[in-house]
Amino acid sequence: MVNVTKADGSRQPFEKIKVVRTCLRTHASQDVAEEIADKIESKVYEGITTKEILKMIFKYIAEYRPEIKHQIDLREAICLLRPKPDFEQFVGLLLKTEGYDIKTNQIVSGKCVEHEIDVIANKGNETLYVEVKHHYQPHAYTGVGVFLEAQATFEDLIEGNNNFSKSMVVTNTKLSEHAKNYAECKKIDAIGWRYPEERGLELMMEENKLYPITLIKGLNAIIQAKLSYTGIFLLEQLVEYDAKKLSKLTKISKSKMEEILRKASKILG
Repeated sequence: MVNVTKADGSRQPFEKIKVVRTCLRTHASQDVAEEIADKIESKVYEGITTKEILKMIFKYIAEYRPEIKHQIDLREAICLLRPKPDFEQFVGLLLKTEGYDIKTNQIVSGKCVEHEIDVIANKGNETLYVEVKHHYQPHAYTGVGVFLEAQATFEDLIEGNNNFSKSMVVTNTKLSEHAKNYAECKKIDAIGWRYPEERGLELMMEENKLYPITLIKGLNAIIQAKLSYTGIFLLEQLVEYDAKKLSKLTKISKSKMEEILRKASKILG
């Protein structure tokens, strides 16, 4: 059995089903995903890195979907968003697609202290206090400490006579086992990469077509920041503009904006 080297240096057996899942997330059909997985299985060698496997996946998918050459991996793209305000706004929009009314960056007094709340989400009789945790490293884990802090904040808010029914943590990475166990024990809702297993962050993004602008290959940090300052951090928002207006708003050349818009449109299909 061939072992794969993960980003943290640890090794685990190669699993073809993981290649299939990655292909499906790039909108490859089931048949294409399985065909690519077969090709990669025949080429992997002992100690191959997950990064090298991902490069192979994108290379083969490009044969079926040429537009894939304009984008990077979704997991990496969400990590490239700025924590504030981009990822917080992204989480707000994600919950909005789930039917919640959203308020962001609120100051609320608890029994003991004031709290800066990332997102407040309301739907019917349910009001969620949402803690947003962003990591720049896609292979990092969100640990139990984030949930301990969320629980302590939630308790202080409740003791301060605030009408919160539940707390939630939303993160762009996987959760540690301690974090999962604590969240389940304290009944803290959580959304993370592949968590919950049946509908994690990556599936919610795909379902709702919430693709960050950082998905565009070659988008540098300066252009990203200028677009974000104008309130644009999703591809769907980006393509609502024409190049001339974007150039005026961001002070980026019209030709560069035309190139970015062309890539965005191809990614969105």
